[in-house]
Amino acid sequence: MAEEITGKRIHKVEVHQPKNLNIPPEQFVETAVGRTVGQIYGRGKWLFMKLKTDHYLLINLGMGADLLHFTPTSKLPEKYQFKLTLTDHSGFTIRFYWFGYIHLIPEKELNQHKLTAKLGISPLDKEFTREYLQKLLAKKKTRIKPLLLNQKNIAGVGNVYIQDILFNARLHPDRMASTLSDQEINNLYDAIKTVLNRSIEKGGLAYEKNFYGEKGNFSIEDFGVGYKTGKPCPVCTTPIEKIRTGTTASYICPKCQKL
Repeated sequence: MAEEITGKRIHKVEVHQPKNLNIPPEQFVETAVGRTVGQIYGRGKWLFMKLKTDHYLLINLGMGADLLHFTPTSKLPEKYQFKLTLTDHSGFTIRFYWFGYIHLIPEKELNQHKLTAKLGISPLDKEFTREYLQKLLAKKKTRIKPLLLNQKNIAGVGNVYIQDILFNARLHPDRMASTLSDQEINNLYDAIKTVLNRSIEKGGLAYEKNFYGEKGNFSIEDFGVGYKTGKPCPVCTTPIEKIRTGTTASYICPKCQKL
């Protein structure tokens, strides 16, 4: 997105699902049109787009969405809830699978935005160090899985990849965070980096599309234990189990990930 639209000016905005917005559609359009796109970056599950000089466009794809680039010669998707067109007639559309957010926030109010102001650091940021993870887990009287899924602690780890992260670290999802040894914390840190970077290298999940509409290559075969109930553990061949952990399901090897 940064390569394609940074520095371009917004010509038109179409909103077909007003409930995605944080302000009335008319106000949204009036505020956005004419502004130039500045820095674009991700933080957790949110996309931050600076609109010069004093606003931010915040996008969260919710349970999934197609956010697709278009040019003047592109064939547009049949359905979309949002369309942003730039002055060179390029832009992007968003089709949410279920629900998501498109919020327009004055820069001075960014630190008060309830959904993003308290986000933790991304596990791909340079600030996410072994020491940071160690301090995060210290004395935490909670289970390791919900702690890692809490976006206020680490922004960007979801239930899809947490399965193999915990398996690679040989940790049961119900393990208490404060009981992890230094070596286990190191293993967990490496597992987070390895699993997420591997998915990025493969372009994301097979049903997900990038900005150009190209599908990812991370398929069920790429998971170690995730979503493979009854299949043999890739390490010890013990059948993988699906268990309930809080409000989410977890896939574990009962031998490699003992509680």
